[in-house]
Amino acid sequence: MGEAGEVAVVIVGAGPVGLAMAVELGRRGVDCLLLEQTDGRIEHPRTGLIAVRSMEAFRRWGIAEEVRRCGFPDRYALSVVFCTSLRGFLLDRETYPGMADTPTPPGTPEKKQRCPQLWMQPILQRAAARTPGVRVRYHHRLEEFSQDATGVNCLVREVNSDEVRHVRARYLIGCDGAGSGIRKALGIPEQGRVLSYSVNILIHAPGLVSRHGMGEAERYLFVQPEGTWANLTVVDGRDIWRLTVLGSDEKLDPARLDAPALVRRALGSDDIPFTVLSVLPWRRSETLAAEFSRGRVLLAGDSVHTMSPTGGMGMNTGIQEVLDLGWKVEARLRGWGGSRLLDSYTLERRPIAARNIAFSSQNFAAWLDAPSPGAVCDATEEGERLRRALGRRLREATRVEWESLGLQIGYRYEDSPICIPDGTAATPDDFSHYVPTARPGSRAPHAWLADGRSTLDLFGSGFTLLSFPGADAKAAEELCRAFQKRGVPLATHELKEQAIAELYGRPLVLVRPDGHVAWRGECPQEVDDIVDQVRGAGATRRAA
Repeated sequence: MGEAGEVAVVIVGAGPVGLAMAVELGRRGVDCLLLEQTDGRIEHPRTGLIAVRSMEAFRRWGIAEEVRRCGFPDRYALSVVFCTSLRGFLLDRETYPGMADTPTPPGTPEKKQRCPQLWMQPILQRAAARTPGVRVRYHHRLEEFSQDATGVNCLVREVNSDEVRHVRARYLIGCDGAGSGIRKALGIPEQGRVLSYSVNILIHAPGLVSRHGMGEAERYLFVQPEGTWANLTVVDGRDIWRLTVLGSDEKLDPARLDAPALVRRALGSDDIPFTVLSVLPWRRSETLAAEFSRGRVLLAGDSVHTMSPTGGMGMNTGIQEVLDLGWKVEARLRGWGGSRLLDSYTLERRPIAARNIAFSSQNFAAWLDAPSPGAVCDATEEGERLRRALGRRLREATRVEWESLGLQIGYRYEDSPICIPDGTAATPDDFSHYVPTARPGSRAPHAWLADGRSTLDLFGSGFTLLSFPGADAKAAEELCRAFQKRGVPLATHELKEQAIAELYGRPLVLVRPDGHVAWRGECPQEVDDIVDQVRGAGATRRAA
């Protein structure tokens, strides 16, 4: 590898989550070594949707605009079409505009973005490469590891030369995907189930949209007499598409799979030219690990959870974990994070992963909700009535998958040991609708400042204390001194906008480095206890 045998953090797995973890830690001044056993190239892209919270993270890392300019046509309509085939019968359509005509929701400075993994991964790779303190090593595999009270010993093999080196790290972070070898080595169990076995068929079909009458769409969901059997998803907005064939309880044998025949069935025609680029059987599952860390070894992304891609929350859940974990690792390395800080990672993130898994499985069930479809392909009055009924049913049942802002930015860390509740009631937890709130545990609300920045742009490096009109200046000073005494980084901002003060609900609001509210109030009486709790060093305080 050609580097010293000691590093603050070793990260295993250079997929989107591992790369994001390296960028987050590197921007925090933490030197890290990212290991990837492959060459890092994407041959069969999966991820395509960048959710709002991930775009907010990309905004913080300075790559949001690069993602927006990834190359996906911004006028391409992102509708959802329910049909029997591209040249068959239309059941219904959920119409959505292209990204250029999609408004940014009022609760965020960013909107979702369509960016296939074949473009997003190189963007993250470039971001990692230019981040000081980050070293990425492809063709390197973690062979084994052991941990003690002060660090983790890693045995790393260079795949091409078979050379083995020992690396000592303060922490090891496993982003090594479903079936994580690191999770298994730790003995952390997972619970879950297989939803189905499916297959992805990546195809090149130049000018496909112009060869059928269904119009542009992000996804075409195909219903035939046996029910919903496949969907076709846009990849690059031009010529690359991914056909996902919904399998059964049995594994699909790629050797016996007639991929071209399945594509022709979806197209509804034998005269539309296409080329099969790759075929990838996969297991659609929902799994959740019992713990997200053990000792100095931490896990993120698919290594601790898998979910149906219906809703696109797999990678996006992992990016949320990067935001939660990055500052906590930095705090422990710098010495200001308390001994309980990393324990909060599982307590905060596991319930959110479970929530996102439930959302994804709900969406998959909605795809299959097409009862008695036997006449759906019949050119009869009965067939037309059935198509209208099924189309309406599917459109209404699947709408939450496409309109999930509440899921993306409305998640909150209930009962977190490092957030101090204020006794207020929780806002409704609705997958579709987001209700802004600065209730402790929630993502601090977005609002535009007079200088054109978002309130979210104020957060990131350390803690942030927001002071609004009517705040007790002496109380704010005492809180600042308590942070300073413990060496905890704190920035202060006095905001005079009354509308933002009303949005945040208290004259003083303390925001964590990940942008979640840790505490809010008026005149804190026990400032030392507040600082100790939010940095993971104190006893849990409950609301009065």
